[in-house]
Amino acid sequence: MAKRSDYFGLGYLVSVILAIIPVTAWICGFVTRFMEGKIVAGLIRLIFGFTIVWILDLILMIVSKHILRLLNI
Repeated sequence: MAKRSDYFGLGYLVSVILAIIPVTAWICGFVTRFMEGKIVAGLIRLIFGFTIVWILDLILMIVSKHILRLLNI
């Protein structure tokens, strides 16, 4: 069975492809955080998702199979 990754429980390869494309990484990033119940983190991703957060998400998705979790509130 394929190892699940961070975006909606999708497979690793699909999540990496979604993380490469800036618009989908931005949308999937804040939707994922809202689904986890982390409203403040979701709002920060919504506002600053196209900046350094996207690059960090991409690197972390490839290396650790998880998106950046800077805030857990």
